Amino acid sequence: MTVITKRDGQAVRATRPAPPSWWRSRGAQGWLYAAPTALIVGVLFLAPLVLIGWMSLNRWPLLGQARFNAPDNYAKIADNPLFLDAVYFTLKYTVITTILLSAVALGLALLVQERRPGIGFFRTAFFLPGAVGFASAALLFYGMLNNDFGPIDPILQALGIIDEPVKWTGTPNMALFSTITLVLWRFAGFNMLILLTGLQAIPLEVYEAARSDGANRWQIFTRITLPLLRPTIALMLILSITGSLLAFDQFFIFTNGGPDNSTVSMVMVIYRDAFTRFDLGGAAALSVVLLLALVALNVLQMRVLRRSN
Repeated sequence: MTVITKRDGQAVRATRPAPPSWWRSRGAQGWLYAAPTALIVGVLFLAPLVLIGWMSLNRWPLLGQARFNAPDNYAKIADNPLFLDAVYFTLKYTVITTILLSAVALGLALLVQERRPGIGFFRTAFFLPGAVGFASAALLFYGMLNNDFGPIDPILQALGIIDEPVKWTGTPNMALFSTITLVLWRFAGFNMLILLTGLQAIPLEVYEAARSDGANRWQIFTRITLPLLRPTIALMLILSITGSLLAFDQFFIFTNGGPDNSTVSMVMVIYRDAFTRFDLGGAAALSVVLLLALVALNVLQMRVLRRSN
C-alpha cells in the first residue's frame, strides 16, 4: 500500500504493508469485533446453561460424587407438592401484579405526559423508588410494617383508621397484599418511564387531527394512544411477567415464604432444594422446567403481538 506524505515541503512516497487478506473480508472483521461479546456470553450464559442441563440429569449432591440418574429428577417434580403449590401461587401473583402494575404505570405516564411547570419534579418522584435496590426495598417494607417496631401501625392508629395493629404478613391474603404493594411502589415508576417514552414518540399532529375531527378524550385514548403504544406495552408486559415469574427477593426477605408456605414462589422452591435439601440435581431440573416455560411464554407473547400488529 502506497501512502503519500509531506516532509520538508516535499511529497514523499511511503510504502506500508498491506493488511492480510482475511482482514479485507467484511465477515472476518465482523466476527473479530463480535468476539469479545461472544466470549462473555459464552462464559457467563451458555456455559452455565449447559452445566445446569447436565446437572439436571444427575444426582448431584452439594458434597460428593455426581451420579447419572436421568430422568429421575424430572419425574419427581410431579410428586413435589410444594412446587405445585408454588406454581399456582406464582401464576396468581403474576396475574395480579401485572394487571395492577400496568394500570398504575400507565396512569402515572399519562399524568406526567404533558410538559408543564414542575412536571420534572413529579417524574423524578415517581421514578425515585426504582433507584432503590429490590432487597433494600424489601427490608424497608419489612421494617415499616413490622408489628413490634414499625411506624405504619402507630400512624394508622393515631389517624383512627385502625383500632389494633394489622398483621401485614400474618395471613396469606395480607402477606400477598403487602408484597404486591411493595412491588407496585418499587416498579411503578420504572414502568412509567418505559410507557412515557412510548407516549412521547407519538406525533402531536395525530392528536391534533383527532381533536379537529371531534374526538373526545376517551376516543383519543382508546383509538390512538393505546394502538400506537402497543409495542411499548408489549415490552413492559414481557419485563413484568418474566420478573413476576422469577420472583424471589420480595418473598425470601419480606415474608420468608410464610405464613405456612403460602407465599413460596417457584424460585424459592429451587433455592430450598439446592441450599436446604442440598439436592442440586433436583433444583437444576426445576430450573430447566422454569426456563422452558419462560421461553415458551415469551414466544407466545411475541406471536400474539405480531398478529395483532
